[in-house]
Amino acid sequence: MDSILVTGNGPLSGRIPIAGAKNACLTLMPATLLSDQPLTLTNAPRLSDIRTMTTLLQSLGAEVSSLQDGQVLTMSSHDLDNLTADYDIVRKMRASILVLGPMLARHGQAIVSLPGGCAIGARPVDLHLRALEAMGAEMDLRDGYVHAKAPNGLKGGRFAFPFVSVGATENALMAATLARGTTVLENVAREPEIVDLARCLRAMGAQIDGDGTDTITVQGVDQLGGATHPVVTDRIELGTYMLAPAICGGKVELLGGRRDLVGAFCDKLEEADIDVTETADGLTVSRRNNVVRAVNVTTEPFPGFPTDLQAQMMALLCTASGTSVLEETIFENRFMHAPELIRMGARIEVHGGTATVTGVDCLKGAPVMATDLRASVSLILAGLAAEGETRVSRVYHLDRGYEHVVRKLSGVGAKIERIKEE
Repeated sequence: MDSILVTGNGPLSGRIPIAGAKNACLTLMPATLLSDQPLTLTNAPRLSDIRTMTTLLQSLGAEVSSLQDGQVLTMSSHDLDNLTADYDIVRKMRASILVLGPMLARHGQAIVSLPGGCAIGARPVDLHLRALEAMGAEMDLRDGYVHAKAPNGLKGGRFAFPFVSVGATENALMAATLARGTTVLENVAREPEIVDLARCLRAMGAQIDGDGTDTITVQGVDQLGGATHPVVTDRIELGTYMLAPAICGGKVELLGGRRDLVGAFCDKLEEADIDVTETADGLTVSRRNNVVRAVNVTTEPFPGFPTDLQAQMMALLCTASGTSVLEETIFENRFMHAPELIRMGARIEVHGGTATVTGVDCLKGAPVMATDLRASVSLILAGLAAEGETRVSRVYHLDRGYEHVVRKLSGVGAKIERIKEE
């Protein structure tokens, strides 16, 4: 099992290109199931999760080709021969549930295994099912599978999400594009990935209004066509690499970065005395002084502070001046990185959904273990600022969400390498 070896090496300098968004691409790929015409995605990230979604789509009979070293995906679902998403594939990734809405909308039936994924909370799929039921779908859960059918097709309906859910919003939005009549979805997610999906669906011929607000209205159409669509910049990768110069000094430009994707995160960095400057090519990040100021963070749905940047932000605050409080409101069990940071000398106390972090002068390198995707990269960031060597094991989590981490960080001066192990 591979590991990442990081040695604290002082300030960073240079430029890091930011990839297309994993979470956006994983949503855009199932959109191919809505049409018999080709869908091409450019600026696709090269990640294991993308390969898993490729395998899932191919198991359904879709054609998927990877071009230009994986940065372009061409897909066609003109001849699906299977409407069952099998457990052996779906269990690897929660985003697999996103094939449910498109298959049901276009073919009137689908059988999808309940998904797996990383261990950061239950994240049930009941909202996905309830939203589809509001469009006339019939659901039956048997033997770990969702058996869904709409023999006469989906029809427009109204559904108000009791709480914001990105995945359920995406599933319902895709399904509504082919439902007869008008569908109104209320209290929907407003994330950039939702807006990106709506843009792609409109390019395919969908009639959608209100994406980016809390109410989306969809007028169903008889069929969708093909399209070519660029995947939006990955705001979580962007925020992660913005923290690299913040945590160990220096100045780094994030190519393709946009402040509107990470506005609340930028506000917190600036509160912590980190400068964020917009450039012609992206965003530049550097410390204002040599000391990072403690700040309090509460995770919220977009446009609030992203839960997917909470672990990385904690790594920064471990060496900040003062005491910070991080409140996690989106997922339970999302402080599993805290014990590993404590092994590196951090002072962290966790009580339920709140973590109190008191900054220390310096972290110490240590062997640590990644528990999930974002935790893995938070430990790498901590290692950049630590004295000595930090070895991060179980980095297969990392491969799900970050492409070429070693190449990107070493390119700006970090001392980091991947250790291949049998």
